[in-house]
Amino acid sequence: MSAATETALGLTESKSPAARVARTVIYAGLFVVFAGPLLALLVSSFNHVSDPTQLSVIPKSPTLENFKIAFDHGVLKYLLNSFFVVGFGLLLQVAVSVLAGYALARKIFPGMTLVMVAILATMMLPEEILALPLTLVLADVPLLHLNLMGTLAGMIVPLGAWAFSILVMTEFMKDVPRELEEAARIDGAGEFRIFGQIILPLCKPALGVIGVFGFTMIWDQYLLPLLVATNSDSYTLPLALRTLRIDPVVTPGVVMAASLLALLPSVTVFLFFQRSFARGLTAGALKG
Repeated sequence: MSAATETALGLTESKSPAARVARTVIYAGLFVVFAGPLLALLVSSFNHVSDPTQLSVIPKSPTLENFKIAFDHGVLKYLLNSFFVVGFGLLLQVAVSVLAGYALARKIFPGMTLVMVAILATMMLPEEILALPLTLVLADVPLLHLNLMGTLAGMIVPLGAWAFSILVMTEFMKDVPRELEEAARIDGAGEFRIFGQIILPLCKPALGVIGVFGFTMIWDQYLLPLLVATNSDSYTLPLALRTLRIDPVVTPGVVMAASLLALLPSVTVFLFFQRSFARGLTAGALKG
């Protein structure tokens, strides 16, 4: 009689040959469903593909021609635009998030509840509702009277304040023991020293979380570049993929090659920050 083990959910896991075969079939099916499209994207980007309904996961005649044609259509320029936007946009977003999180978590000021409600409200509004007022603001920035339409700066500035990152930093900083802050004040440490040398180093897991999520959010932005870009010189890669897809001259293989270039940075960033990302999620779960 085959032994059975208990899973984390308290269920009984059978070790019989039939159960093992069933699990193998289920795992293989899940692999095909989730990894199949990514594998087809990878293989098709190196194949001559003329019909999008005939994608294959088996390499036939590997070639770099798709990437060459994609570069000839300006994909490299769009890729650099995306890196520029995500680089400065993420730096601005992280800076705003840590400063706002510190103020909301460690300070008490009038109207703090209203500020939190306003931040939460931005998460509940669809992007389409904000499209028109955002366009009006970027066309004439209040006080400065600058027109950011058609510029990469117009895509960066609205990304500075993201409610998700602010809330993550706020909740994480709330759990930093106040005794550390009080001890630092007794030793003569000022506000900036407490923030930079005590609070911020303890928030590295949270920084990993908002870094990964923030990079992915900014990199995948489509509506914002669509609103701001007035010509192809300011296109980002996600926006350029649409122009490639509707171009009758461009084959599906070229679109796949450009899509692979759009996918690789997000995967690379996740793998690079995987440990910090996992620690951040684990710390949040334990504190919650």
